[in-house]
Amino acid sequence: MAAMKYWLWLSAQSVSPQAKIALIRHYGDAETAWFAPAGEYEKIAGINKKDAQRLEARDLSVTDRIARDCKAQGIEMITLQDAAYPKLLKNIPAPPVVLYVKGRLPSEEEMPSIAVIGTRKASSYGLKMGQSIAFEISKCGGSVISMLGEGVDRQAARGCLRAEGCCIGVLGTGHGAETPFQRDILKNGALISEYPPGTKSQKHFFRERNRIASGLSRGVVVVEAPEQSGALLFAAEALEQGREIFAVPGNADSAMSVGSNELIKQGAKPVTCGWDVMGDFEYLYPGKIKKPGVDFVMPELPEQPEEQAAPKTQETTIKAVDKPKTTEYIDLRAQLSGLDAEQLQIISAIEGNDTHIDDLIERTGMSTAKVLSQLTVLEIRGFVRRSAGRRISLNIKPK
Repeated sequence: MAAMKYWLWLSAQSVSPQAKIALIRHYGDAETAWFAPAGEYEKIAGINKKDAQRLEARDLSVTDRIARDCKAQGIEMITLQDAAYPKLLKNIPAPPVVLYVKGRLPSEEEMPSIAVIGTRKASSYGLKMGQSIAFEISKCGGSVISMLGEGVDRQAARGCLRAEGCCIGVLGTGHGAETPFQRDILKNGALISEYPPGTKSQKHFFRERNRIASGLSRGVVVVEAPEQSGALLFAAEALEQGREIFAVPGNADSAMSVGSNELIKQGAKPVTCGWDVMGDFEYLYPGKIKKPGVDFVMPELPEQPEEQAAPKTQETTIKAVDKPKTTEYIDLRAQLSGLDAEQLQIISAIEGNDTHIDDLIERTGMSTAKVLSQLTVLEIRGFVRRSAGRRISLNIKPK
């Protein structure tokens, strides 16, 4: 632990990943860097004046707390010098100086890891393909890397779990209390962060984790990406790291597939199933990559129980929502009197089927917590229903 505390000190610093790795490459290890003469940090290439000033504080007060939290939560601390540190990740331009790992991180020799990514606002096609390709990658003997965000990323993780495969979730925050979904990942896989547990989240953390997810991967599959998409930024960074890029073709007139189709034009390999990806790595893993078999088809999800019909009420001339006569409308009728202004505002903001929750937040101007709370009430009362990808639909019936 004597040397470890200096690594924990460096990982906890509010400086760029580039500054941290510049320090290690200059001094060789975190302990030597900590004991360096005052004023030297600013002279090192890759460290700006602001980062140098923060590092010069040399505050070790948080290291004991980090170590205690990691022990209490079962988090392994892997430094850049440890043999367990992933080799592929170690060779990217700015690897994390410490990885905080919970669960089982497979070795690179054991199986190829494939990142499956796509847009947060994916279509039903994108959600389906994200899940099925990840399922097939797992069945073929690979692990799936996901950033666990809504849309394609989350469905890819689900596909891997349905195959009982190894999913590696890359967090954009420090470790904390796991959700049920994350606990499922930990049964066969791992959750990884470069931030000590308890670190206050920052927006740039989610951009920085891209390099980790792609750095851990042999290849990256872009399932669905609009023209301006974070998935395209991810693919660009992965390409700079020398990773293989794959893309799922989409309809030529689909806005959700403009970016992924463009990747294919630029040389990404078009893929329609997991074997299209895994077959490219068979030579690196002789005897470990399995071709499609009888268990390759993803089983259908069990049917959801039918929603209970709303209690019948007497006819009334009051309409809940003023819709054109040629369209469908929600039959609120007598229940209208039980809705408050915020609930009516949310209902009015739902346009057609599968409206994304983020769109509701933007249209209503309400806080995320308020919208989610009110949607729960509306769902329980039968006014709305949820579908995959954080989408909301009205429970409608023909007029």
